[in-house]
Amino acid sequence: MLNEIPLSRPDTPLLDKVDNPDDLKLLELDQLAQLAEELRAFLLYSVGQTGGHFGAGLGVVELTIALHYVFDTPNDKLVWDVGHQAYPHKILTGRRDQMLTMRQAGGLAAFPNRSESEYDTFGVGHSSTSISAALGMMVAAKTQGKERHNIAVIGDGAMTAGMAFEALNHAGHLDDNILVILNDNNMSISNNVGGLSSYFARMWASKPYNFIRTGSKRVLSKIPPALKAAHRAEEYMKGMVSPGTLFEEIGFNYIGLIDGHDTNGLVDILRNIKTLRGPQLLHIVTQKGKGYLESENDPFGMHALSKIGPGPAPNTESAETAEEGIKPNPKSNSSPSYSEVFGNWLCEVAQHDELTVGITPAMGEGSGMSKFAAQFPDRFHDVAIAEQHAVTFAAGMASDGLKPIVAIYSTFLQRGYDQLIHDVALQNLNVMFAIDRAGLVGEDGPTHAGSFDLSYLRCIPNMVVMTPSNEDETHKLLSTGYHFDGPSAVRYPRGKGPGAVIETGLDPVEIGKAKLRRHGSAVAILAFGSMVNPALEAAEKLDLTVVDMRFVKPLDIGTIGDMAEKHQLLVTIEENSLMGGAGSAVNEFLLASNYQIPVLNLGLPDAFLEHGKVPQMLADAGLDAASISAAIKKKLKDCKIQSEAV
Repeated sequence: MLNEIPLSRPDTPLLDKVDNPDDLKLLELDQLAQLAEELRAFLLYSVGQTGGHFGAGLGVVELTIALHYVFDTPNDKLVWDVGHQAYPHKILTGRRDQMLTMRQAGGLAAFPNRSESEYDTFGVGHSSTSISAALGMMVAAKTQGKERHNIAVIGDGAMTAGMAFEALNHAGHLDDNILVILNDNNMSISNNVGGLSSYFARMWASKPYNFIRTGSKRVLSKIPPALKAAHRAEEYMKGMVSPGTLFEEIGFNYIGLIDGHDTNGLVDILRNIKTLRGPQLLHIVTQKGKGYLESENDPFGMHALSKIGPGPAPNTESAETAEEGIKPNPKSNSSPSYSEVFGNWLCEVAQHDELTVGITPAMGEGSGMSKFAAQFPDRFHDVAIAEQHAVTFAAGMASDGLKPIVAIYSTFLQRGYDQLIHDVALQNLNVMFAIDRAGLVGEDGPTHAGSFDLSYLRCIPNMVVMTPSNEDETHKLLSTGYHFDGPSAVRYPRGKGPGAVIETGLDPVEIGKAKLRRHGSAVAILAFGSMVNPALEAAEKLDLTVVDMRFVKPLDIGTIGDMAEKHQLLVTIEENSLMGGAGSAVNEFLLASNYQIPVLNLGLPDAFLEHGKVPQMLADAGLDAASISAAIKKKLKDCKIQSEAV
């Protein structure tokens, strides 16, 4: 048990011999426990140097070793759900010496990535996809006449999503060889893991039991009533010592509960399972953060770690500020993050209106809802990793008089898109979406970036879409969405804003009304959300007009028309995909209204941007102040527009 994270590389003589799973297989079985200790220590050291997810990885060290020890990876396909737990997998598959580049630009990705290694069989980042992917690989192998094993490792949290059960149901129907490992880290390893439960689990995975089981079914298949009775008897017997009845009903052979930190026991079980035919579900129990005392005691709080290695170690607040590329402001050191602004606002509105309810699909803590959950527990609903259900759940509430507010990350709202259209917008229901992590999110990369919400929201009828530029605007626009009678969305970035003072009250602003922030000459910038501040910085140097557009839908067409008549160039800036985004909306209006004026659209390119620090990512995308200034100068030159300041 480690009480602190190593600041220097630990001594790992066994791990140093393992450059790939073939090297791992050369070790004796009785050496694997020591390898697990070394792997755990090295994982803590490397994440301490780079920051990143490590709690889930600590919990699957023994499982990762056992899987690569027993199976022939990468020929056998191993799919990790979500990918938070895949760091030990990366270390054992040729990337040990690259771990200090984790989540840095040009370095290892935070999640499994097919372009990074042949051992990363499927790119992940969102939850509950592993079983579907492994099932697809199983069918592909069978179609092409390939002999291999297909394994999906999914956590108990990811198993709450309907997609996982859809895949389980399909796997039971196909009735072919797939192994699903349910990593249950929400339970303690107590007496039921061991003793009778472990005995039966080993028996259910044994060759003699399964030989008799399958042979009996072949014989009894000629006598349907007898086959049904035998199946029921087996089901009831398993149900007395395990929670596997549901999986048996779907069509899986359930094996569990198993201690997920017993390396030798896992190897033994997996070797037996490897010989079995048909869908198998292995239920293991692990401890998140295993081997690091602080993480064991606080598995949620220690889910991920900030960099603590040599050099400056930013705290959470300063790290978030840096990631957003916000210029340091002494007045904003103690200012709340955008998530906290939302959380405080939610508590305030709930005190004024007992019909207000908060909903989140397992993002309550990250979305700033902890205070609301404590103050209004009966009005706080965490529906687990079930984004589709969260949206329709809110629609049901709204249809019967409540005022639901759904707190969700931009990248995860994508998963509830059909429900947003069909169940909320089509019925014009009063549901507000507080969309966190809009725009780039840095080290977590493209799977977690909120690059598309303006594009996929503005095309939906009845929607009001808002983009606040600072903390005060966030508070105001949340109030605006709350008072609006219909579906609305307020999208804001991760981390902190520029430190604007938040005015008290819950009064709305006028729907579709922009705000002039600076008056200049020749060029008018129509800036949306997080891009207002870099636009103002560029405008100070070039004497430009800046409008905080606030609304993507409905647009303030009056202000846009006024800017087009009084300036020689319009520039739109957004931290969203240019394809179909806010700039496209402005272009559509100008074209439809026959305005003859050059337009420069700036935004995220038509590409998935890899992980890195947000300021550098924005600069690479041409969305920092210097790049904005350069792009405007070039456009003026190309259009032969004269401007004194430029």
